[in-house]
Amino acid sequence: MSSTLTSRVTAVRRFNRFYTQKIGALGEGHLASPFSLTEVRVLYELAHRDEPTAAELGRALGLDAGYLSRILRHFTRCGLVRRSRSTSDGRNVHLHLTKKGERAFVPLEAKAGAAVASLLRPLPVKRQDTLLLAMQRVQSLLEPARAAAPRVTLRAHRPGDMGWVIHRHGALYSQEYGFDETFEALVAEIAAKFIREFDSKRERCWIAEVNGEIVGSAFLVRQSDEVAKLRLLLVEPNARGLGIGRRLVHACTRFARKVGYKRITLWTQSVLHAARRIYETEGYKLVREEPHHSFGCDLVAQTWEKELGERGAGGPQPAFKAPLSIPPAPAQTTR
Repeated sequence: MSSTLTSRVTAVRRFNRFYTQKIGALGEGHLASPFSLTEVRVLYELAHRDEPTAAELGRALGLDAGYLSRILRHFTRCGLVRRSRSTSDGRNVHLHLTKKGERAFVPLEAKAGAAVASLLRPLPVKRQDTLLLAMQRVQSLLEPARAAAPRVTLRAHRPGDMGWVIHRHGALYSQEYGFDETFEALVAEIAAKFIREFDSKRERCWIAEVNGEIVGSAFLVRQSDEVAKLRLLLVEPNARGLGIGRRLVHACTRFARKVGYKRITLWTQSVLHAARRIYETEGYKLVREEPHHSFGCDLVAQTWEKELGERGAGGPQPAFKAPLSIPPAPAQTTR
């Protein structure tokens, strides 16, 4: 090793020692918890990914398969994680946080955020910006491919998410379509009912994140024993074009099949052209249109349905055709 490289290795190791101490990574239990730093990272990935397999977790974290397997077995014995065999490929086993696992993770997430905030808070805003740019620069130099590609994840809802869903629906639909505050009231009613009557066996909310920032949502709720309803699908403008809307809708389809629904229905508006393309791609059919005046606007309501006997997009397309050139737009909530 050359003298120049040796001095640089020494500098990097010095920084590593400084930073691991600064973020509290050296303690026996990370964030004053019974979990190691690695175990907390595994919990984080489970909370922020939609039913990953052990292989997907291993690739994401760069962990040895045997080491990860021991952690997952420990989590399973403690009731933090459950496993379910894939309905589409019996060789795959999906991992999920249990309610106990979610209760264990939520305070860890809050503590981690508070710890980072305590590092940033004493710094003036300009120095915070300089620090963040330096961190981004380190990441882009060491892993240029990952820095260039945004990290998109879907996760289950947590406390505080419903407030974001209500706020962003109200703000975006006002800005983009001129909807008034009665639309935000409708979204608030839907979100409140979902929380009050939530059936974890038959219903689900997905929150989409890009690089840890919330950018979208979708809900699947029970309408009857055989019919589910897709609701509150939304993607932020700065996250469109990444396929997030399609991933959210497909997550609804996969979950609905898994728990035994036979059909999914949704209610939307004809002005939401980008949304209808997502539904068409997923295999929904337009079954009904009806003009109405709601949210301060003259609109045409549409009802779309997907029979869950159909796998993938497939099937004939509806007679109603979307324009060839359409602007991006978020998907509409159901009623």
